[in-house]
Amino acid sequence: MNKMVVVAGVGVWFISGDWLLGLTALVLALGWALLPADEGPPVLALAFTLQWVTVCIGLYYVAITGRPVQVTIGSDYQPMVLIGLGCLMVLLAGLLLGQYVVRRLQPLEGVRPAYALTFKSLVITYVIATILAGFVHDFAWSLPSITQAIIAISFLRLGLLYLVLRRLVAENRWAVMAGVLLLEIGLGFTGFHAGFREPLIMAVLAFLERFDRRSVRHWVSLGVLCSGMAILGVTWISVRVNYRERYLADEAFAQNRGARFDSITAAAKQWSAQDRSQFYGNIDSFIDRLWAIYYPALAVARVPEVIPHTDGKLMADTLKFVFMPRVFFPDKPEIGSDSELVRRYSGVWVAGANEDTDIAFGYAAESYVDYGVPMMFLPVFIWGTFMGICYAGMFKYFRHRDIAVSVTTVICWITLYLFERSWAKTIGLGGTLMIYVGSLSFVLDRLWFEKFRTVYVGELADAGEQLADPPPLQFQPHSK
Repeated sequence: MNKMVVVAGVGVWFISGDWLLGLTALVLALGWALLPADEGPPVLALAFTLQWVTVCIGLYYVAITGRPVQVTIGSDYQPMVLIGLGCLMVLLAGLLLGQYVVRRLQPLEGVRPAYALTFKSLVITYVIATILAGFVHDFAWSLPSITQAIIAISFLRLGLLYLVLRRLVAENRWAVMAGVLLLEIGLGFTGFHAGFREPLIMAVLAFLERFDRRSVRHWVSLGVLCSGMAILGVTWISVRVNYRERYLADEAFAQNRGARFDSITAAAKQWSAQDRSQFYGNIDSFIDRLWAIYYPALAVARVPEVIPHTDGKLMADTLKFVFMPRVFFPDKPEIGSDSELVRRYSGVWVAGANEDTDIAFGYAAESYVDYGVPMMFLPVFIWGTFMGICYAGMFKYFRHRDIAVSVTTVICWITLYLFERSWAKTIGLGGTLMIYVGSLSFVLDRLWFEKFRTVYVGELADAGEQLADPPPLQFQPHSK
């Protein structure tokens, strides 16, 4: 594996003639080599990959197509790309350290059931959660002091979706899986944000958990899923502006999912009928949106030459905000817009709160403005270590393997995949998910286990197995 990592980096460097491209390939290969999944899907490796894409995608796009984009035209991007790669390597080191610490602890002994629910019960629970999702979201905003807690708990629906897709993949029920994904994509496209991304990622993760590198069919299926995500991403970037303007201006439209579906479908059809030059322009816009380097690169050029480092003020404000939960501090001010940081440190006037817009600045740019190189990497390492402990700890101490897999997958994916998310949102969201989703799931896992302990032990005894640490996917409890 170590040889393959080196070959990947040197090979890309040799083919492209660009040492920076070779370095990016080496970092990606290291991520996949060092973040294998002992159980469940490779969620850490995939989250690492999406951050890598956000740091590097434009380099490959320009090298392959020869088409310049905003970052290459308007900024000195290479220093920020190197800083982004440094953040990824430090994050990788933290994740590895956190997992190492947990794996040295005493393992959980006893029965480890594969499934907490039968497939029928799982599907029913998922359908109910999907029907109630809109109501729960509206209800959350009516209670400002616990809004974030309710929204965090609503992510359990994503875990249920993952478990449904996981079972469908295991049973090769591709037609049913396609139907579920089409439903989720339709629901996601008719929301205000790009809500179709997470279901597709859950499908990719469910597929990767069973992926066979020797199977051509598996490679083709993975390619279709990734191509579908790219096409949907370009489509969304191209049609979202007019759709969102109508969504915000017309309350009746915002409350009518059928009207929203008709609107987004018509816009997508109109987009697909455009000429080739417009289509290429849409792809350029998609790459500009995905390659979140432009504003941070401008900030790196201005700090500290024009504006001095803040010596940790941004992080201090973040920690103060995070450790003042609104349930205990109802008068806590709203989190500031990232657009304000872009205006101040990048020197560009961008749309902000008055325009209902939040232009991403990102945790890496914040750390650079705070501390500069190399001290900026310390918060990234600490956060990576914390998430590595959470990842390994949930797998070690949850009883039911499907609950462990789904909760760990959802929390780690949502918390780790965004490079352009601010520290306040990264730490706040990650902590909220761990406290509410992780704790609630842990309690339910233990209560469910105690309720059916005799069933699990009886099945194990009938199978003539040992009671200590049986392999995953061995038990399937009776219908409940």
